[in-house]
Amino acid sequence: MSVEDLQSDGDDAAALRTARERLESARAAVEDHGEERLQAVATAYREATDLLERYEERATGTGDFAAFVEFQEQFVELVDGLDDDLPARNAFEEANDILDQRRLSESDFDRARDALDPAADLVSLLDDREAAVERYEAAKRDARRRLQELDERIETLERLQRLGEADLDAPVERLREPIEAYNEAVEESWTTFKGEASAREVFRVVDASEAYPLAAFRPPPSALREYVESKPAGEEPIPTLLEYADYSDSKRSHYVDDPTALRTRVATHRTYLERLDAEPLIVSWPPPEAGTLRHRAAELVSVVARFAPDSVVSRARTLRTLPDRVDYGRLRETALARDELMADERDRLERGAVEEELTAARDERERLQAALEDIG
Repeated sequence: MSVEDLQSDGDDAAALRTARERLESARAAVEDHGEERLQAVATAYREATDLLERYEERATGTGDFAAFVEFQEQFVELVDGLDDDLPARNAFEEANDILDQRRLSESDFDRARDALDPAADLVSLLDDREAAVERYEAAKRDARRRLQELDERIETLERLQRLGEADLDAPVERLREPIEAYNEAVEESWTTFKGEASAREVFRVVDASEAYPLAAFRPPPSALREYVESKPAGEEPIPTLLEYADYSDSKRSHYVDDPTALRTRVATHRTYLERLDAEPLIVSWPPPEAGTLRHRAAELVSVVARFAPDSVVSRARTLRTLPDRVDYGRLRETALARDELMADERDRLERGAVEEELTAARDERERLQAALEDIG
């Protein structure tokens, strides 16, 4: 987003103030005439226009004489029942005078409607106020949504600016090498463990990992867990179970005591078993913040120790102390910058475009926040 885009979006504060001013003006117009008096006009106007609508076809020309009489009586009754000081009462009287004839035409009804225009104008003050309230509420929602967008934009630009200040020549291999060494070792160990240990043993490690949220595997489906725990086939490695699942029932019966159970419990959950890899134990690159790495590595040690050799556990312990042995924050910023900064972003940073966008975003946010605070 360019500075011009930010400026074009910067009308929210002005729109909010304009909506507030229009609402205040609409409320003042209603107050000038009195809420109750205008509501009385609105009620009378609705009744009058309803009568005109309902009787126009029947009470005009040589139509229904009974309807004609009934219509005139009801209109007279409506007008006579109005308060003497009701705003626009004259409009209702004028309409009544137009309709007080021995014979009515459609043009008479049109003239009566025109005569009621002053009352319609007063009723519109209530409608205008309602519309102003809706516009004002919409403007507030837009302003708050825009404020959130600006907060996110500012955070992104500040992070981009921070990455731009990173030393791209810093020796990130001091972070990469121990992390990659651990990742490769734990992945190899898990692959070996999953391929050689019984499915029951693997599931016990998976279950134990639930106590360590930063190093937890996805738990197995309950039906699959129950099968592995209760059936002799659970002593077989996972690759063997998957191989059995591909056999026909007759062939499978030579290897397991309940071939149907293996098909319904294992074959239907093949995707889970195949995807049960070391991903929950892998440390990302670029690496997480120092505190996160310390806490996660401590949990990794606890989980990895349940299936991997001491050498792999030692590598996990190395990660736990890594932030204390190197200039972790600076090297991590370099890793992030190398990984995330695209060529166009580096160009924008060098040209000062990022700084301009950040200044524009901050200024707009300040104006918008002030406008929201002004309206309370």
